Amino acid sequence: MMRLDRRFDHRVPTEMYLNAYVNDRPHRGFTVNVSETGIFLNTLPEVAEPRVSRLGLEFKLPGIDETIWAGGEMCYDNVDDYFHGRGIRFTAMASLHARLVREYCYRARRRKLLGTPLLRA
Repeated sequence: MMRLDRRFDHRVPTEMYLNAYVNDRPHRGFTVNVSETGIFLNTLPEVAEPRVSRLGLEFKLPGIDETIWAGGEMCYDNVDDYFHGRGIRFTAMASLHARLVREYCYRARRRKLLGTPLLRA
């Protein structure tokens, strides 16, 4: 049986470090992908970490100098021996930051279709 994918858009593979704030405590994380509406985040699993549904995010997209701040809610949660993976939907973001994320995703998809690299050295 096919799995129902409730996403509104396609994720762009993006690997970058970011800060996630859970209950006002910073956690360092690593992204797997990003889209206009959300992000997938891997963090190290913690023994006493309570389940949270809302968190804050601070990140810089590759090739963009602006630091993006966003609020998010957890939509997917998976813990294994190595990582705590979270699918996060953006719930709050400044309009400038939302535009930067949208433009980044648009350019990344376009470059993938055209076969050119995302960043030039």
